[in-house]
Amino acid sequence: MHLSELTHPNQLHGLSINQLEEIARQIREKHLQTVAATGGHLGPGLGVVELTLGLYQTLDLDRDKVVWDVGHQAYPHKMLTGRYNHFETLRQKDGVAGYLKLSENKFDHFGAGHASTSISAALGMALARDLKGENYKCVAVIGDGALTGGMALEAINHAGHLPNTNLMVVLNDNEMSISPNVGAISRHLNKMRLSPPVQFLKDNIEEQFKNIPFVGESLEPEMKRVKEGMKRLAVSKVGAVFEELGFTYIGPVEGHDLKELINTFNQAHQIPGPVLVHVATVKGKGYAIAEQDQVGYHAQNPFDLATGKAMPSKKPKPPGYSKVFAGTLIKLAENNPKIVGITAAMATGTGLSLLQQKLPKQYIDVGIAEQHAVTLAAGMACQGMRPVAAIYSTFLQRAYDQIIHDICIQKLPVVFCLDRAGIVGADGPTHQGMYDIAYLRCIPNIVVMAPKDEAELQRMLVTAIDYTDGPIAMRYPRGSGYGVPLMEEGWEAIEIGKGEILRNGDDVLLIGYGSMVYPAMQTAEILSEHGVEATVINGRFVKPLDKDLILPLAQRIGKVFTMEEGCVTGGFGSAVAEALLDNNVLVPVERIGVPDKLVDHATPDQSKVELGLTPAQMAERILKTTSPQLASVR
Repeated sequence: MHLSELTHPNQLHGLSINQLEEIARQIREKHLQTVAATGGHLGPGLGVVELTLGLYQTLDLDRDKVVWDVGHQAYPHKMLTGRYNHFETLRQKDGVAGYLKLSENKFDHFGAGHASTSISAALGMALARDLKGENYKCVAVIGDGALTGGMALEAINHAGHLPNTNLMVVLNDNEMSISPNVGAISRHLNKMRLSPPVQFLKDNIEEQFKNIPFVGESLEPEMKRVKEGMKRLAVSKVGAVFEELGFTYIGPVEGHDLKELINTFNQAHQIPGPVLVHVATVKGKGYAIAEQDQVGYHAQNPFDLATGKAMPSKKPKPPGYSKVFAGTLIKLAENNPKIVGITAAMATGTGLSLLQQKLPKQYIDVGIAEQHAVTLAAGMACQGMRPVAAIYSTFLQRAYDQIIHDICIQKLPVVFCLDRAGIVGADGPTHQGMYDIAYLRCIPNIVVMAPKDEAELQRMLVTAIDYTDGPIAMRYPRGSGYGVPLMEEGWEAIEIGKGEILRNGDDVLLIGYGSMVYPAMQTAEILSEHGVEATVINGRFVKPLDKDLILPLAQRIGKVFTMEEGCVTGGFGSAVAEALLDNNVLVPVERIGVPDKLVDHATPDQSKVELGLTPAQMAERILKTTSPQLASVR
């Protein structure tokens, strides 16, 4: 069977090991060709090809439910569920999503782009099944470090206390998280423990001794220890932990041996209660370059399959915001041993891997544990340190209570650097940094700001480090800056709450925030070509807002437009409108930003066109309001 003919995962049933191995080869070939052309996650999916095939041959996916943690390991799943023939559209506008989506395919039983959610979701499905009196299997596939997330451990703790709830957790261990030895002895002990004679002994030895007159009761404590010792004999140290938490542990299992996987999954399905199957895989399996650099090839931009090297850019790009942030932080940290960079398993993405290389003692990676990262920073700030928590905007959402409860209420001087703020592109709705302006500015005691370019980022980082009256947050976008001149040192802090005028005009007032300041300037130039002169303000701070600058200009000019790369509901424009209303400056205000909708996967430029956020579109919108007869600028 060719993979192009497979439209339903149940078609895997009955196929021989040889046939499954051929399908595995086809999956890897398509996977590599597609990611090399479009970019995407590479290592995770290559590592679970056999795991996916083996699991799906033991399930009826018309009934059974599988929840893939994060989703970037589920490319093989997508190809096995009817998406092989258009998989080359991966992560492109209107194409196959990079993560699972309930709305994309009936076999995507739960969507996710953030880690550590699968066990909770699968357990919820299992409990719903039992309450409704239905009968189907529920499986969570978790791995790639996601088990470091507290939510996954909370779910394991809950499931382990439900001995009558059937749930299978598959731990995809690719040596990027838990990695005990894998070998013949471990497999033999596991088979011995699960064999009917050993199960009988384990379950019945205590009862047999109880029946011996005058002896049974006195030996009960000893027999309990013997029984527990037998269990520990047959499992690894990792397995013993899961057994203590109430799971039946199976593994480690060779994750690229289809026969062993199928036998193990079939066996696990027969065990009542919560079961954890520990599968040892190789991240990037089948592509030697990815196997050798598992971190670097976790995800890739388009690259040359033969060499593994990224496709050269058509023109040199300015340094990215993350790199400028990291370089500036390193310079500051070299002169201030109290500065500590904190990441939640995103060292490379945030640029903090550079800090780790240069100043390892001033670097902390807490794993996929944003809540812990924030409260850890709070504790460090209590003791006079200057913690800098660099976390993607979309991931900081996971620590919202900690920001309020542990940081802002106590006015602790923690610096939050929100990478990937705004439109992020191909990762889609789960990763768009749309909400940080709104969710931060409503909290008392925090300062919230955004630089217009990479040079202003440097100054804002200095501003943040110097600010000790409470927490301060800075958001900045994904990708390259504008190529403006950068300083190596000697940066001047910016006065808290002060914006700046970049252009003067008497017809309209444009107030840009962060990544929308330069587009606001471009919009003003287009308006000028149509006889409409704009004053442009770089807002810099959404909290505190520069009312002394904004209010008089709004009063004088009379028409205000705000521009932000974030949700308009509760965002920067809302802050401006509230300030005008509260101060009785009753002038028209139009907020330009992301409307109340999810932004799907596409390139950032495509998304901005769809959302009406290009300078030409914004100019046209403004002209319709100010000079309807001039409102065609394209």
